[in-house]
Amino acid sequence: MSTDVPAVHSLTDAAAALRNHEVSAVELVERAIACADRHDSEVGVFLSRFDDRAREQAERVDAKFAAGEPLSPLDGIPLGIKDILAHPHGPTTAQSLVLDPSWADTVGYSVAVHRLEAAGGIVMGKTTTMEFAIGIPDPDKPFPVPRTPWDPQCWAGGSSSGSGSGVAAGMFLGAVGTDTAGSIRIPAAFNGITGLKPTFGRVPKSGVVPLGHTLDHVGPMARSAADCALLLSVLAGHDPSDPYSARAPIPDYPAALTGDLHGITIGVDNLDRYAAAGIDGEQPARFTAALDALRATGATIVPVEVPMYPEVVAIDIVVMLAEAHAYHRCDLLERWTDYGRGTRIILAAGAAVTGADYVQAQRVRRIARNRVAELLDRVDLIVTPTGHLGAPRVDTIDQLEPLNVLASLHTPYWNPLGYPTLAVPIGLSSTHTPLSMSITGKDFGEALVLRAGDAYQRHTSHHLAVPTAPSKGQQ
Repeated sequence: MSTDVPAVHSLTDAAAALRNHEVSAVELVERAIACADRHDSEVGVFLSRFDDRAREQAERVDAKFAAGEPLSPLDGIPLGIKDILAHPHGPTTAQSLVLDPSWADTVGYSVAVHRLEAAGGIVMGKTTTMEFAIGIPDPDKPFPVPRTPWDPQCWAGGSSSGSGSGVAAGMFLGAVGTDTAGSIRIPAAFNGITGLKPTFGRVPKSGVVPLGHTLDHVGPMARSAADCALLLSVLAGHDPSDPYSARAPIPDYPAALTGDLHGITIGVDNLDRYAAAGIDGEQPARFTAALDALRATGATIVPVEVPMYPEVVAIDIVVMLAEAHAYHRCDLLERWTDYGRGTRIILAAGAAVTGADYVQAQRVRRIARNRVAELLDRVDLIVTPTGHLGAPRVDTIDQLEPLNVLASLHTPYWNPLGYPTLAVPIGLSSTHTPLSMSITGKDFGEALVLRAGDAYQRHTSHHLAVPTAPSKGQQ
């Protein structure tokens, strides 16, 4: 790898550097491969790597640049793909011994991955996840335990784990994750990057191993809101293969990033009253400083209280358990011990959800959506903490109480509601792991959500902070 290649901190920086002939696609890919060679054994980003294929693709991109051919939006950009999205070059395992390998063979490409590659993106490999996007790390299973490069004794977050830690560690510049109770936003928070759960239906879910059919979202993860805007411009749009896929118009997301929030009213709820596992000593000051940065962009900040918080979080858990159990019921009966300990406890709990429970949850879900819609008629955006704590140590995660990892995290609230939510870093906790805030907007209002995240990041540098070289002895 060339030692005189200028440092590239973000996907959008890399795209500009490629077009200005300051860096080549081969150099970007080789840098990503070298980073994975150095650090992946400690942070557990990849389940499979596509090094040779990535090198071949990078050479083709550089030849395209040299020939002056028209460029695609993601030409030459190294990307990571969560291993519940099908890709024909490698197996899709959902990080489980249970998933039938023939599932991915019948799917080929997931729609999201196909769109990224059609736009020139270079997939570096399949990234670690929690088992079927719902479990917790189980060291007894033959898979890497994903850890944050900020402190490899700590969890990378679930379930788009490797997608988050890989961006933070520099193994790729952007990634795709999925989100059913926070699985994009939690690893974004724990790894100090930016992650977007788009509006439900904005990005097709075809070719994705399902968890909760009415809760699953596919979305981008990268260093910055600007990066996520570029990725979403490729990912978004209807596809007939997904019955939940929306036909809503797609704005020019990168063009919406004006850096200015004058005339925008942001409602803020600190959610301190729901921080069941505690509040990190640095979090209140970090959150306050983030609000000050939003004010500096021209936004008006007003206090609000998000409606029906406990009820909506309960709805997410009830609906997720019921829908996941419906998908896994037969395999649980036949292959119980093949599932990880935490996974089988969570999935089995779905058997306790009755049909009446599920219907009632969906009824209350509609009421809650209407109440949040009324709030969004009074304010343009809603800001809350993504969570009140940094990443937990892996050795503190209880296999018998797997849902305890959600305590003091506030991501599940937004999945049943379906509104777009962006997680952005706001600085480090008292344990020197990242903290995050969330920005939520109206249905299909990703352009304004991303505009707010980008405006905030033009006034701060947390999204550009790079963890020191991973070390298992790091404290």
